[in-house]
Amino acid sequence: MNILYGVPGEGLGHATRSKVIIGHLLSQGHEVCVVSSSRAYQMLAANFPGRVHEIRGFHLAYKHLTVSKSRTAALTLRSAPENLRVNFRKYRELLCDFEPEVVISDFESFSFLFAKWKNLPVISIDNMQIISRAALDVPIPAAERGNLALARQIVRAKLPGSQHYFISTFFPLPLIKERTTLVPPILRPEVLALRPTHGAHILVYQSATTQKDLVAQLQQLPGQEFRVYGFNKEENHGNVQLRAFSEAGFLADLASARAVVTNGGFSLISEAVYLRKPMCAVPIPAQFEQFLNAAEIEKLGYGRHFSAITPDNLKAFLYDLSGFETALQGYTQQGNDELFAALEQVLTALVVSR
Repeated sequence: MNILYGVPGEGLGHATRSKVIIGHLLSQGHEVCVVSSSRAYQMLAANFPGRVHEIRGFHLAYKHLTVSKSRTAALTLRSAPENLRVNFRKYRELLCDFEPEVVISDFESFSFLFAKWKNLPVISIDNMQIISRAALDVPIPAAERGNLALARQIVRAKLPGSQHYFISTFFPLPLIKERTTLVPPILRPEVLALRPTHGAHILVYQSATTQKDLVAQLQQLPGQEFRVYGFNKEENHGNVQLRAFSEAGFLADLASARAVVTNGGFSLISEAVYLRKPMCAVPIPAQFEQFLNAAEIEKLGYGRHFSAITPDNLKAFLYDLSGFETALQGYTQQGNDELFAALEQVLTALVVSR
């Protein structure tokens, strides 16, 4: 089957999991053409030479640690006309070389628009659709209700009327919409190959590196060793080691960590859950999906959810590590087998229905 696969450029988590699925599709004999932007395009193009086309993508704008709705809207309005022209030309090029039969999108809009233009079925594979297609089971504080309403509007506007929705998640919820399947998180082979151990250090990952007092906060726990990624520099501050990004180094530190301190990003949380590492989750403000991931971590007993990294919060988290470790022992996942089997079923049904 000829498949057009759309991957957003915002954040490498989309590209990392899409790389896994694209590799699987190719191994099953499907012909795959990929559209993406920014860093995701660069990563995928390096892994699938000749199959990846660069388009113009959508980006979030930040003010301090918070997603700025006004800045994001202004950025989108400024860039949308030219982005549409570039992408339309790219799709016309695709038509000369590739006739897709189905579109798979990881929360990427332009491949969806292409599918509607060509009257093609769309399969959605991402973690965001859980916000609108499942019944949430955690309390939503008043401060998050506006963020939830906005997140639902965005999610519902993305890929409406798709043939099927696969939602990757580490927390099962009751589904409230049809044509939807929950699957375990999509894990890259490098993570599946890890054998977790119990070291002395705590892995800290901060995707928003504007938290200037992070090192000072961590230094107030001198009895703990912290290995910090996100600042992309090599520095030693006593019990706090800043580490430049290295995939091999990061995965080694993750596999051997006592615990993980991170934002609410889905990819790292999913990997930590799979490796059964207790988590202290501090979501970026105004990102409801990160709030939800952090709230579910606490509800499941896998760790704690805080609004800020402080010495007292870290002490409370570390005090309960043994309980979190016990809860995580109940988590099971057989690699990516469940998603791959369900995806092939849907693709086979599309072939039969044509």
